[in-house]
Amino acid sequence: MPDDQMLLRVEGVTKSFGAVRACHDVTFDLWPGEVLGIVGESGSGKTTLLNCLAGRLEPDSGTVAYRNRADELSDIFAMSEPERRMLSRTDWGFVHQNPRDGLRLDITAGGNIGERMMMVGARHYGNIRTEAETWMDRVELDLDRIDAAPRTFSGGMQQRLQIARNLVSGPRLVFMDEPTGGLDVSVQARLLDLLRELVRELRVAVVIVTHDLAVARLLSDRLMVMRDGTVVESGLTDQVLDDPQHEYSQLLVSSILQV
Repeated sequence: MPDDQMLLRVEGVTKSFGAVRACHDVTFDLWPGEVLGIVGESGSGKTTLLNCLAGRLEPDSGTVAYRNRADELSDIFAMSEPERRMLSRTDWGFVHQNPRDGLRLDITAGGNIGERMMMVGARHYGNIRTEAETWMDRVELDLDRIDAAPRTFSGGMQQRLQIARNLVSGPRLVFMDEPTGGLDVSVQARLLDLLRELVRELRVAVVIVTHDLAVARLLSDRLMVMRDGTVVESGLTDQVLDDPQHEYSQLLVSSILQV
């Protein structure tokens, strides 16, 4: 798909839980290979928005339109549930904050990667295992652990395995929910370097939710700042973080507000 054709068009997405407005009238476009960061304090609505974008939560109003491989821009919530599930298994990936939510703990590390390959049509065992070994190496996991269960891995290792599982199938769009949350600082730093390398190399579009502005600066091209369910500021990441215009963004950047 040409880079001048948007991959995702989001218009007026709104979601409430009773009297609580989780996100309101969110509108933006996402382009191939672009990384969009969404930041804000806890309860700002960023995770709710991410789940709406990924088709995991249906908004009360608004549309999320995705340009498929047939070059058709279609509202994902006009699709059937099986169609959305197939989309999430092939074109999309989702990296959870807790890697255990995105892994099969009852099968091997190699099996987790291989299972994703089988979702996109891989069937030859030898080729699947070879590709799993390649991705274990790419995410810096010891190849001797390919037949080990993920539950025996550390948190950082599980997160790297989850990333491999999501990227091995060559998705066009990946959603990430606090991918470095809960990890030690040294583990976070290496994981961020790895993510940046892979995202740039594969030219995959990414929507990443994070409370950490350093993560947002390192990974994202463009940034949206959310407060009480509303996008209060958006723009190029460096512009937003170096010269924030909205009072709330200024508080975030100056670290006066704990996020």
